[in-house]
Amino acid sequence: MTKDELRAELERQAQRYKEVYGGEVITYAAQPDPERKPWRKKASLLDQAFEKELQKIEKDQQAKIDEPND
Repeated sequence: MTKDELRAELERQAQRYKEVYGGEVITYAAQPDPERKPWRKKASLLDQAFEKELQKIEKDQQAKIDEPND
């Protein structure tokens, strides 16, 4: 069944419903797809440990820079 045949069939059914039951047929536009959010990877335990180690190294380097050189 093609789209045109399907549209014609639905139109016939809607017309029949109006004639037989005296009802009103309301058609709605298709709802747009929701916007997709960008994919983000959840940090694994190794990623978290690596990040902590980097912070520790940066902290140590900052401490060496802040020390007075006597």
